[in-house]
Amino acid sequence: MAGAAAAGGDFGILEWRSLALIHPITMSVLFLLTLYAGYLGLQWRRVRTTQDEINELKKQVKKSADGDQTPAQPSPVEYKIEQLTEQRKELIKGSYKDKHFLVGSILLGFGVTDAVYGAVNTWFRTGKLFPGPHLFTGATVTVLWAVAAAMVAPMQKGNATARSVHIVSNSLNLLLFASQIPTGIEIVFKVFENTTWP
Repeated sequence: MAGAAAAGGDFGILEWRSLALIHPITMSVLFLLTLYAGYLGLQWRRVRTTQDEINELKKQVKKSADGDQTPAQPSPVEYKIEQLTEQRKELIKGSYKDKHFLVGSILLGFGVTDAVYGAVNTWFRTGKLFPGPHLFTGATVTVLWAVAAAMVAPMQKGNATARSVHIVSNSLNLLLFASQIPTGIEIVFKVFENTTWP
């Protein structure tokens, strides 16, 4: 089995193709989960911003109603409040907040684990790491997962800055994660070239 291991066979099965493919397969799933987490986060944001819009419209209705008799028919503003309230009720039924938190937790746990695993597996297969875009961008993506997760507690207390940092971190994370796809595919071809099954 000497030809099967890129690092010379010192680490046995740890150098084989099956274990080398865990990282790209897992990261492919995590990329799709990142897109889904973004969708869930946007929907949860809509729940919050819709309520803010409703509150602003209610202030307008209150100002126009001061000193006036209540009209027989709802005003356009009151109609808009009614529409937004119905939209918000539908959004709340989606449980987007809980789903976003769950998917984000999965991304953090599996993402950090698999990012570290990818580097360790490369070292087992080759005896070294390769400084370059894939390694450094992957490290940045991993750090951004941690930064975004660190913002959750202050966000739950209503901290708007933490919410902005969370959104920016995750947006940048998505762009960097997507940029990893071409270099990741290139590395997978090298794995097939330099390893054998199992």
